[in-house]
Amino acid sequence: MTFPELTPEQLRDRLAAGENLQLIDVRQPEEFEYCRIEGSVLVPLDDLARRAEEIADDRPVVLICHHGVRSAQALAYLQHRHELTNLLNLRGGIHAWSVRVDPNVPVY
Repeated sequence: MTFPELTPEQLRDRLAAGENLQLIDVRQPEEFEYCRIEGSVLVPLDDLARRAEEIADDRPVVLICHHGVRSAQALAYLQHRHELTNLLNLRGGIHAWSVRVDPNVPVY
């Protein structure tokens, strides 16, 4: 199954253009503390079911994790259980963001 996604470069360009995106990071708190994309909000995958109301339904939402696997799981859950159609998975996760867009974000 394929999911709507965007590359780190596409995310960079959309943020630079001032697009009103919600960035949801589904990693664990210790991962989020180590590194994050500026403006992202931590909603760990394990907490997603009880915090789903925090996910916007009126603007694009970019789901972020380490390599894109957990964020794809989050996207599938939110599409299926909450019928959200405004979701995008960050391809390659924060690792790809660090390598391809912002070397100031630590790689782990």
